[in-house]
Amino acid sequence: MSVSGTAWPGDRLVVAAQRGDVDAIAALVSGSHPNVRRFAHALCATPEDAEDAAQEALIILYRKIGMLRASGALASWMFRIVRNECLRRARTAARARAVLPDTALDTAVETAVESAEDEVLRRLEAGRVAAAVAALPPDQRRVLVMRDLQGHSGRAVAHALGLSTAAMKSRLHRARAAVHQTLRTTSDAAPGGGDVR
Repeated sequence: MSVSGTAWPGDRLVVAAQRGDVDAIAALVSGSHPNVRRFAHALCATPEDAEDAAQEALIILYRKIGMLRASGALASWMFRIVRNECLRRARTAARARAVLPDTALDTAVETAVESAEDEVLRRLEAGRVAAAVAALPPDQRRVLVMRDLQGHSGRAVAHALGLSTAAMKSRLHRARAAVHQTLRTTSDAAPGGGDVR
């Protein structure tokens, strides 16, 4: 599978790495690096967090490749690890900046009911989603990442970005629409992609 011209390492290499072949593990980490880095830059709030999250994800890949159940699930697994790492870093940064009341962020993130858009984004192929989010203008990407991927409340996102609630909602709507359009377009253009409904 190739996303934005960058292919993930093949199943044979993944299987060898899962069996503990040290050279295969090193090659797998090296071959996954460009995609993991792209995921991180699409999902994290800052470039610094993105670089740190990518490094952490590659360390987890190196240490825990044996936990991957299916060799074809590498991209999805890495996407989830990067997403969780970006979320963890955003929580830490929010607490440090005291943007939100102490436990309110943790409570909101833990108990928030995920939107239908979140569910759709998770079910679609992880690489296409990351590429679509990365293609957004920075102001729309920040709103989408904070609201839909990191789980902050609308009011918290508006406050953190210095926007009115109406302006935040408008940007979020445009960002979601652009991501959905990109995913629809790339799905239709994919060879043998057909209808994904």
